[in-house]
Amino acid sequence: MIISPAYAQAAPAGDPGFIGFLPIVLMFVLLYFLMIRPQMKRAKEHKQMVEALQKGDEVITTGGVLGRITKMGDAYVSLEIAPNTEISVQRASVQTLLPKGTLKSLQ
Repeated sequence: MIISPAYAQAAPAGDPGFIGFLPIVLMFVLLYFLMIRPQMKRAKEHKQMVEALQKGDEVITTGGVLGRITKMGDAYVSLEIAPNTEISVQRASVQTLLPKGTLKSLQ
């Protein structure tokens, strides 16, 4: 016979305890420190920034619109994007708070 028959080998007596789950646990710990924790930190900083917005602040929205806050509401803010041109956007859509005078330097 050219090919010898293959016989099943006996399974090694392993320790199915914590050692088997260790790679999975390490993966979740790594995922937490590399992805979840930084995202929670960014969300907390964004929430604080949105709560601290004031009338007259210069901001950028998530859509890329630059403007100065003219009116504040609970859920919405009015932005002056050009002289005599205002739009209303949700407070949460404000992405970045710009330093004072930024809009004048861009015009």
